[in-house]
This record gives sequence, C-alpha cells and structure tokens, in this order.
Amino acid sequence: MAAINLSVGAARLLKLFVGRGGPQSHRGPGKGAQRSRKSESGEGGEPTNTAADRTADHEDLGPRSTMSCVPVGVPVADDGAEACANCGKHGSDAVKLKDCTACRLVKYCGVDCQRAHRKQHKKTCKKRAAELKDEELYSQGHERPEGDFCPICTLPIPIPMDKNSGFNACCMKRICSGCDLAVKKQGMFDCAFCRTRYPGNDADALAMIQARVLKRDPEAIYYLGMKYFHGHLGLQKDMRRAIELWAEAAELGSIQALYNLGAAYYQGEGVQQDKAKAVEIFERAAKQGHIGSRHNLGCIEAEKGNYERALRHFLISAKLGDKESVENIKKIFMRGQATKEQYAEALKGYQDAVEETKSHDRDEAKSLL
Repeated sequence: MAAINLSVGAARLLKLFVGRGGPQSHRGPGKGAQRSRKSESGEGGEPTNTAADRTADHEDLGPRSTMSCVPVGVPVADDGAEACANCGKHGSDAVKLKDCTACRLVKYCGVDCQRAHRKQHKKTCKKRAAELKDEELYSQGHERPEGDFCPICTLPIPIPMDKNSGFNACCMKRICSGCDLAVKKQGMFDCAFCRTRYPGNDADALAMIQARVLKRDPEAIYYLGMKYFHGHLGLQKDMRRAIELWAEAAELGSIQALYNLGAAYYQGEGVQQDKAKAVEIFERAAKQGHIGSRHNLGCIEAEKGNYERALRHFLISAKLGDKESVENIKKIFMRGQATKEQYAEALKGYQDAVEETKSHDRDEAKSLL
C-alpha cells in the first residue's frame, strides 16, 4: 500500500504546523494586487501582498463504530429507588447520591463508598469512560468554525485556506480571494472588511498587531506568536515565546493556536516532546471543527494500525473539504481496510463541501493566479 498521507509524520506535521493549519502570512509593503502563493512556512521568506497583513488557516470520517454504548445501569433498591453502588443506601433528602463522574453508570452516597467500590468497579468504569469519550470525539466538530468563513460573502473558504484567502492584521479577519479581488476592481486597496489602510512597513504592522494583543484579542496573540515562530516583522525568532503566546491565545479561544500547540508537542518544537498531550490537544481542536487537527488524529490512528478509528476521523475531515483525507481513505480502501461505500461517502462529502465554497468572484480570482 502506498504510504498514507500522514500529516503527523515529522516533516509532514511541520508543514501543517506552519502552513496548512493556518499560520498567518504578513502582507507587507508593495504595489499591485498580486497575491503570493507562499505561506509562512519558512521556505521562501515572508509572502508579500500589497502592503497588508494577510494569510491563511485551517482544514476533517465516517462509519460509526460498532462499540457498545449501552449503560450497565445504576443499582436500584427493591422498591425501584436508586441506591449507592457500594453500601446500597437509598437516595433521599438526607442521602444525596452522586454519579461516578468518569462513567456515569453508578452512583455513590459519598467519597468513602466510591473508594471502597473502586476495585470492583474499575474495569467497567474505564470501558464506559472510553466509550463516552469516543461518543463526544466523533459526534462533535462536523461543522467548520466561524473563522473558516469569509466575513464579507459569508461562504466557507476553500482548503487550503492559505492559497484561497488572506488575513488582515488590522481587524484579524480572513478575507477570501474573491472578495479581495472584488474590492480591488472597485479601486479600493485598503482592508476590504474594516477599510483600514494597510501598514506601510514592518514596524507599523507590528504596532498594529500589538495594539490588538493589548486588548487580549486571541487571534492577535496567536498571530504575534507566528511572527516569533518565523522571526518576521523585525522580531528575533523565538520558539519558546511563540509557544507562550499560543498557549495564551488557546486559553482565550483561538482554535488555530490550539492546533499549533498540538503540533509543537507532537514534534517537540520549543517544548519537551509529549505525543499523548499532543493528541489531547488535537482532540480539543478537532471537536471545534479544526480540519487539520481532525486529519492528524486520523493519521495518528492509521500509524498505529487502527484503521477503523482512522477512517472515522478522515471521513469527518473529508466532509469538511479536506482532499488529503479523501486520498487517505482511498489508500486504506486499496489496502482492504475500508469498504467501497465508505470511500464513496467520503468522496461525495468532499465534493459537496467543495461546491459550497464556490462563487463567481472566487473563480475569477483563481483564474488570475
């Protein structure tokens, strides 16, 4: 079987980390409306795009697991009332029963009973807790996040986003190539969203970003982290500072910052390598619709030979418009680990997602590249 397009292979993940996942590229001083095709991947310097700060961002399978999710049931007394799983006390005004927070299958009257029952309950608890975690993981993140939509035409931006949109540091909005072209055709070369004049040099661009950082804008904090990661806008390259900023941005709600943290931990970039922690972070981002994170989870499962789990991840990301996930499902199908129906479902979902991103302005912009 041809190698699966594992976005989390060492080199491949780094490419995602600084490009496909969405590092913002800076649109520096320049003339005309020509858009650079390079993202901030460190492979060609900083893309320039008519004196503005622009870039791109994000990118997610199927057959539902046959795993049993039927609860074992909460112990009940002879009269049908719920009871403590350890001592059998009835729930009442005086005895408040609380669920086992991990599995929610049984209840306890107190911590002592929960501890006493732990050895007997542990195996069932762990099994059900894992099932609940999977239910949450695979049932969430089937819609792209708000930041994946152009705020002007409101259409989802095609994947890869760094090839089909630009990021403006003045308002921290991603504008699709179609809307960007449309306003330029009208003779306007300022920000298409907020009408702010683009910065004329790196110092002005950095000041613009830092002004929003001071207001605790999560995307601005994430974006400043990207500048430290690449050493752009006159900043010295500083991976640890980038990690600090991404962690702060993630806490404030930046999904892209969360994704970058996952990639950093997976590769040991600026932090001690911790793949288990990376997976946890990718899961948090994937449940919010981050396509690159969902795709990476599929790759990680495929590397382990867990093709059913990989397929479930890839089908989600394929239906969100990720072509690489479709290709991976095809490779798993060719290996005999996926059905023809699963591949057809992924392909149809991908095609539908792509169709939703189309517009006349975007087609025109694409023809000019």
